Amino acid sequence: MKWRLQEGRGEAVYQIGVEDNGLLVGLAEEEMRASLKTLHRMAEKVGADITVLREREVDYDSDMPRKITEVLVRKVPDNQQFLDLRVAVLGNVDSGKSTLLGVLTQGELDNGRGRARLNLFRHLHEIQSGRTSSISFEILGFNSKGEVVNYSDSRTAEEICESSSKMITFIDLAGHHKYLHTTIFGLTSYCPDCALLLVSANTGIAGTTREHLGLALALKVPFFIVVSKVDLCAKTTVERTVRQLERVLKQPGCHKVPMLVTSEDDAVTAAQQFAQSPNVTPIFTLSSVSGESLDLLKVFLNILPPLTNSKEQEELMQQLTEFQVDEIYTVPEVGTVVGGTLSSGICREGDRLVVGPADDGRFLELRVCSIQRNRSACRVLRAGQAATLALGDFDRALLRKGMVMVSPEMNPTICSVFEAEIVLLFHATTFRRGFQVTVHVGNVRQTAVVEKIHAKDKLRTGEKAVVRFRFLKHPEYLKVGAKLLFREGVTKGIGHVTDVQAIAAGEAQANMGF
Repeated sequence: MKWRLQEGRGEAVYQIGVEDNGLLVGLAEEEMRASLKTLHRMAEKVGADITVLREREVDYDSDMPRKITEVLVRKVPDNQQFLDLRVAVLGNVDSGKSTLLGVLTQGELDNGRGRARLNLFRHLHEIQSGRTSSISFEILGFNSKGEVVNYSDSRTAEEICESSSKMITFIDLAGHHKYLHTTIFGLTSYCPDCALLLVSANTGIAGTTREHLGLALALKVPFFIVVSKVDLCAKTTVERTVRQLERVLKQPGCHKVPMLVTSEDDAVTAAQQFAQSPNVTPIFTLSSVSGESLDLLKVFLNILPPLTNSKEQEELMQQLTEFQVDEIYTVPEVGTVVGGTLSSGICREGDRLVVGPADDGRFLELRVCSIQRNRSACRVLRAGQAATLALGDFDRALLRKGMVMVSPEMNPTICSVFEAEIVLLFHATTFRRGFQVTVHVGNVRQTAVVEKIHAKDKLRTGEKAVVRFRFLKHPEYLKVGAKLLFREGVTKGIGHVTDVQAIAAGEAQANMGF
C-alpha cells in the first residue's frame, strides 16, 4: 500500500473482489466486510483514510449475492501539506465559467443573474460588464474522506488548506476574443495539469470555443468538457449540443473518445480512464442555477489522480532551481512579491537566487524572504508547485513577467535570436520574412520578427518549416524543446524551439540595437 500511494502521489484505488487476472468473481457480504476491515487497518498503519467509491453486484456461479467494491485510499505525503491539481477553465464568453467556479468554491447556487461570480472578479470593470479580463485563481478542497471543503464552511483560504487533503486550483481564464493573449498566457505559463472546457447548452460550439479547444490540443493539455446552462433549454437542445461536441472530438485533428457522464458510476470510471488515457474526454451536463448533476463533477474531481507520476517529479527536484515569474505585486509591509511556478529544483526560505534577464541581459541577485502556497505559509517549494515568493525591498521596476529566478550555479543562457520548427495553422495570405508575430513560450510573451525561413521563401496555411525569429525588445531565457505558440491577428501557428543563439549579458544591448 505504501508503494502504491507513493506511485499515485498520495492516492490509490483498490478493487476488492477482482482476481489478479482481471476476472470479476466478487465476494459474499461477510467476506467483503472482513476485507474492508483489513484494508482499513492497513490504511490506519500508514496514516491514510479510505472511502468506498462504488459497489456492484456480479453474476457468478453461486446462490449468494456477490459484490465488487472500489475503494479510494488517500494519504497526504509527509513532505506536503496537500495533494495539488491545477485545472485551467476555458470556454466561450458568457458560457458560465466564472459562475460555475463561484458555485463550486462558494457552495451556493447561482440566482441566474450572475451573483455567484461576483467574488471571483478582480477589477471593477469586470463586475460592471460581467466579463473576465484577467487570470484569477480559485480553490476547492476535498478532505481525506472525499467531502467537499469550500468557503461555505470555511471563512478563509487558510482554513480550506488546513482541512483539505486534496486541493483543486482552478485558473479562471478569459473567454472574450479581445483577451485571447491573456488566455494563452494562462495556459502556457501556469502549466495546468488539465483543462475544463465549458460549452453553453443553448449556444453550442460558438465563438472562441474552437480556438480554446485548439489551444488545449496544441499544448497537449488533457481536457474534459462541461455543458452548462441545461436548465435554460429543452432536453433535445442539450442532446444536440452533446452530439455536436462528440462529432468535433472524433474529427481527425482531435482523435478523442467522448464519454458522456450521466451517473456517479460513470464519473468514477471517467476519472480513472481520463488519467490512464489522454484520448478519453468525459462530457458533463450540468446547471449552476438548479445544481443539476453538479455532484457528478465533484465526484470526478475528487477521484481524479495527479497526471504526472512521482518519478518525474523526483527527477525534476534533483535539478537546479528554476522559478518562472508570472505575476508581480507590491504588498504593504512585505515589499515586492512574485507569483509563478517552480519548474525544477527545490526553493526554501532564505535561498539566494538570481533573476533576469533584465533589458541589458544581466541577472540580478536577490534573496527569498518567505513563501506562500494557496495563501498559507510554506517553508519548502518543490518542482511543479505554484507559489508566491516575497523578495523584501527588491526594486519592483527591475522585474517583469517572463523573467526567471534561477540558482546562481546554473549560469543561464539568454538569447534574442532563436530558431523553431513551426506549423502554420492559419494565415490569410503568405507568411514571409519580415513578418511580426507575438510569440508565447512558457511564461515568455514578446513580439518577434521573422528573420529567415529555411529552404523556403514563404509559408502557406498548413505548411511546416524551420524559422529564425528575433525578439524586438529585450533578450529572453529560452530552452531548446520548449513549446511555442505565435499569433498576429488571425495568423496562428505552433511549434517548438530547436536552437537558441546564446549571448553574454554584455552583448545583449548591442544585439537588441540599444
